[in-house]
Amino acid sequence: MNDLIGAIGGYFSLELPKPKEHYHPELLHFQSARAAFYALLEAGSPRKVWMPYYICDSMLSPLHEIGVPVSFYSLNSDFSIKDDMELLDDEWILYVNYFGICGAEQNRLLSKYPKEQLVFDHSQAFFQKPLDCLATIFSPRKFFGVPDGGMLSTQLKIRNDFVRDESSYDRTKHLLKRACFTAEKGYADYQVAESTLQNCQPKGMSVFTDHLLKTIDYTTVKDQRNNNFWYLHEALASVNKVQINKTYVDGPMVYPFLTDNASLKSELIQKRIFIPTYWPEVGQRSNSGMFEHKLLAGLNALPCDQRYSVKEMDEMLKVVSNG
Repeated sequence: MNDLIGAIGGYFSLELPKPKEHYHPELLHFQSARAAFYALLEAGSPRKVWMPYYICDSMLSPLHEIGVPVSFYSLNSDFSIKDDMELLDDEWILYVNYFGICGAEQNRLLSKYPKEQLVFDHSQAFFQKPLDCLATIFSPRKFFGVPDGGMLSTQLKIRNDFVRDESSYDRTKHLLKRACFTAEKGYADYQVAESTLQNCQPKGMSVFTDHLLKTIDYTTVKDQRNNNFWYLHEALASVNKVQINKTYVDGPMVYPFLTDNASLKSELIQKRIFIPTYWPEVGQRSNSGMFEHKLLAGLNALPCDQRYSVKEMDEMLKVVSNG
């Protein structure tokens, strides 16, 4: 019986909606995306993995921990891979569907390289279905108010004896503070929660996170993200240095607005419009290309998620237009 409802009587738990099913019900569930990647590497034992310069350190840590060699590649201004790679047997390419807008490049890669050597990172593209490739990795906490969780679709046989993660309750303080107070009140707790996921040894998804993900109205969430994204795009497309192919956008993570105005991010934050930097550590990779450095300096990941409506989009656009 589910641990969340196994006992009868006593004190109450959180009042959660009745669980339905996952958006991707066929996937394997882990405590984080990096743990899912670790499990994949253990099962596949690649000779080498080609990784983008433009990626967070957390996805490199499983490779370093297991001892898999890494080669890096640069991106063009449309997020396509800049140079052709001579992919040898037992080597993999990992490609990120950045912000959920890179479906065209994924299709190009599938037509160019053996599908059993392609891994797609959908940490920023939750609503995109897994493609016919070696593996697709998801990170639901980038899209929803859950404490942890990672998902994996793969052709490989993955061991299924991982113990469940039992630490989710240690990662809920920032979620509760955001609900009760202000965003600033919970930020330090958010950073602590993120740090507890640095250990990428695979565990199964916690009972709590599994339950939460089954209660989400995914249709409404996706529709709201799309509405907000296209509202921003209509206003900013003519000045956005990121070219967006409308065909492949469905439930995007953020609206990626690239500008030469390096001060816009600080202006947005001063107005309590909190946007992340993807990813400061990229600047330490000495051979990363010009586009990667432009992204570090001028990319503004404008929130367009299900929490917001046209009202908040207009507030952001006012700051952007005055910046």
